[in-house]
Formats: sequence, C-alpha cells, structure tokens
Amino acid sequence: MGGTSLSDLTEPPAPVRPPTAPALLDRLGTRFGADEALVTGGRRWSYRELAAAARETAAGLRALGVDADTSVGLLCTNRPEWLHTLFGAGWCGATVSCFHTWVGTWDLDHLLATAEVEVLVTMDRFRSNRFVASLTGLVPELGEAGPGGWRSARYPKLRTVVVIGDERPPGALSWADLRARGAAERPVGPPAASPDRAAVVLYTSGSTARPKGVPLVHRDLVENGYQIGERMGLGPRDRVWVSAPLFWSYGSANALMASLTHRSTILLQETFEPGPALEILTSQRATAGYFLPHLTRALIDEPGFDPGRLTTLRTGLTIGLPDDLRLVAERLGVAGICNIYGSTETYGNCCVTPWTAPLARRMHSQGPPLPGMTVRIVDPDGAPVPPGEEGQILVGGRITPGYLGQPELNAHSFTADGLLRTGDVGHLDEDGWLVFGARESEMIKTGGINVAPAEVEEFLSRHPDVRQVAVTGAPDPVHGQQVVAFVVAGPGLDEPQLRAYCQGRIASFKVPARIVFLDALPTTVTGKLNRRALADLARPDNEDGT
Repeated sequence: MGGTSLSDLTEPPAPVRPPTAPALLDRLGTRFGADEALVTGGRRWSYRELAAAARETAAGLRALGVDADTSVGLLCTNRPEWLHTLFGAGWCGATVSCFHTWVGTWDLDHLLATAEVEVLVTMDRFRSNRFVASLTGLVPELGEAGPGGWRSARYPKLRTVVVIGDERPPGALSWADLRARGAAERPVGPPAASPDRAAVVLYTSGSTARPKGVPLVHRDLVENGYQIGERMGLGPRDRVWVSAPLFWSYGSANALMASLTHRSTILLQETFEPGPALEILTSQRATAGYFLPHLTRALIDEPGFDPGRLTTLRTGLTIGLPDDLRLVAERLGVAGICNIYGSTETYGNCCVTPWTAPLARRMHSQGPPLPGMTVRIVDPDGAPVPPGEEGQILVGGRITPGYLGQPELNAHSFTADGLLRTGDVGHLDEDGWLVFGARESEMIKTGGINVAPAEVEEFLSRHPDVRQVAVTGAPDPVHGQQVVAFVVAGPGLDEPQLRAYCQGRIASFKVPARIVFLDALPTTVTGKLNRRALADLARPDNEDGT
C-alpha cells in the first residue's frame, strides 16, 4: 500500500554504533573511558566508571540467576542505580520493564503481573509514595522469610526483590547486597544482549486505559537515539540536561541514547524542580536540554530567573505549539530547539526538525522522518493522500514489535504491511516534513466540518495575554459538537476580548462556542495535557468548567 512518504533524506551514515545498549556503554568505557559521562547527585562519573558499575551490577544479577530469559522490573527515579540496572541487566541479556514512580498499589499489581517480573529492583520510597509498603501488601511473603526463602502466591515468577534505600522487608536484598554479590563473582564477559531482543519494556501514559507495555529492541533503541542526536547536532563536547524520567521514552529511548551515542555528558536531575534545574543549567554549563511546555514555563516563572545566565544552551527538544518553541528559543536562549513527533511505540521520536533549520520552520512542523523511518498519510480507506492533505498518520521502520501480551490490540494497531496506526491526523508538506494535526479521537466535527484542536490552539496562543490554551469538543444538540477553549490567561483578559480577537481572523466554525478560564491546564502524571479531563470539563452539564 503506497502513500505520501519520505524515508531517507540523505544516505544514512556508516553503521558505527554498537547494536546493543550494553555494548554501547562497554565501547564508551573502553575507548573513551576518561570522558565525563554523567553528573548527578553531586557526583561525576566517567564512562569508564559508569561501565564498571554496570558490569558489577551485571555480575550481581547473574549471581541471582538473571539471564536472557529473565524479566527484570525497575522502579526508580533518575538515579545512577537506574542506569546500572538497565545496563547491568542488559549485559546479562535480560529485558528490563521500567515502571513509573507515580505507581500506586493498584498500578503496581497490574505491572508486576503483565510483565511477569522475576527480579524487581525498587526504591523503598519516593516522597510520599512508599513503594515497599505497597509491595509488601501485594507480596506478604516478603515479611515471612529471608531472601530466597519465600515464594509469592500472587506472582508465581517473582523470586527476588532488591531495595534501594533503608526500608527493607526481611525477604529483600539491599542494593549493597547486590553489589557485594557482584564483587564476589567472577567478572562478566562481553555483553550477552542480542540486538533483536527487547532491551526494555516501557509503558504508555494513556489517559483512557491502563498502561500498555511497549517492548523496544536493542538495535533500534541505539540507532534511533543516534539519529535523534544527529538532528540535534550533538557531539562529545555537549552537556545535556535531562530531568525527563528515564522510565519514559523521552528520557531513555530519546535523551539517554542520543547522548550516549554522541559521547555527550548527561546532566541528570533526579526529578524536575525549577530552581535546582536552573542551577544545573547554569553551573554545569549545559549546552542542550530536554524541555516540555510545562517545564519551560516553570523555569521562566521561577523567582530570580535570569536569561542572561543561560549563555551556553544551544540545542534541545520540546513538544507543543509554535509559541512553546518560541519561548524556549527566545527566553531560554536555545536557538537550535528542535520540534518532534513520535510516541513510545516509535522509540520516542520518528520525526525531528534539524536544529539548524529556520526557527519559523521548526515552530510550524515536526520535521522530516529520521533516516530509516517512514511516515505515510492515508485516508480512512487506507488510500494515499497527496502532500498538504490531512489524513491518518502511519509510521514504519523502527517501531515496537507489538504490545506486550495484547494480540487483539496488535491486530488492530498495525497494517498488513507492518506500519503502526498512530491514531493521529496530520499531513506531509511538499518537502516531506510532517505537520501534526490532532489525535483522531480529538478531532472536532461541528456542523459536518472537521476542526483540528491544534489549529485553534495555535491561533489563540498568539494573543499576547494567552499563556496556555487547550481546545476540545463538547456535544451540541444542533451541530453535533461545539468548540470549547480552555485558557490560562494573563491579568485583564476576558471572554469578550478573546472573542473579538477571533472575529474575522479565523473561520466562524472554528471560533470557540465556549471559553473557559482556568488557573492551570490539567495534565497526566507524565506532564502531558490531559485531554480526557478537558473533555469532562467541557460537558454541557459542566458549564462553569469545574
């Protein structure tokens, strides 16, 4: 099935990247060992030290019986132990299921069961979230015997728990125990990971269903990260600020792999806080960063924010409306900020704007497909559409082999020729650059006419007193749906003023039938706009938006 597509803009570079994540770290540690790899928590790690820690963790995991058939669960914030476990388990050939740190007991039960975890590495707690308390509620056997002396009735495959922190039940090992076992073992040999086996299982953050496990294989994880870094213009002298959670594809499949494949230094923040983030960006002379609209605004709104101190930032990534990119470029000084499109299923990003493209171009497009990726635009019947015409976005190339344990969903989510049905609407321009429109489920149909929320959002965001905006549809007895805008505004802006701004500037059917002012837009736990919550607020029986 053909379509409007663009695979390779240029000949891909020679395949110099190791085909697995642990092999990549091993090579960095061997050939560039003295280079600075990681700065976090007051410590600096060279590539040699980071690779050695991964090998030691691999030896400890191997002593616990971890091999290529083992499912390892990882529940941890952006700490060195997260990296040690990822690469150490990969060294043994195991797959790591990465759990988010907002997890509650109900979530943890689902994740442990669907991932069939055999060895779990977890923090004891983070802030108010007591992971060990949740775990012992699900696995009471942890309190009844020492390590190796218990079996879980609820999770028959779970045999070992390793806890990072002081709160540890009798049946769990400490992180120090794992390191000691590794030190007592014979050194591990070359990484055992297979290029075509899953390195990680990441979980989608959908707001309408329970998280879905998305396996990502080693070869594509490394290669896609390399191609993202190329679009960003990364190199060995770059210092990359990362506060995006590593358990999220933006952190691991994107930031981590883009940085490592370019021998850059990772400035890892355990969890985002604007004040400490600004301190890292300035004191560590960051040259690149991974931004999101809510992070950008938090940095700018931080008391004492001084853009004159951010003199070294050069490139980075963000999502959002054109104004979101402009803010990063103009207020944070990231002149080469890149726009992106992708999902967990596409290894984080499948389209990235080149950092050297004109800012106006980057603001209004998500960029051309990365080398080795294909973007195809089709109509509802699967027929190709010409450049400039909107349709369903399909993606091929480096995509997940399928959702974990969900054959029916896989049958629906992939075409006969193996492309991912993204559920998004957009178009390719004459140059083959993708322009994202909306999620198919978010398109508004009013009076038989389709309205893309992103288009109305972009228009409204240009008003000087609109700080944030989101648009959704609500049932309408006459037109089927009506356009509803949620606005976070500066002082003094009211609905009549915003309506007057719309009149004559956009088509009448795109003018919001209702405008609701909020103090903040609702977000999911991963910081993304929560459109399901907006849809609830937009219901006709919720006229005041509360």
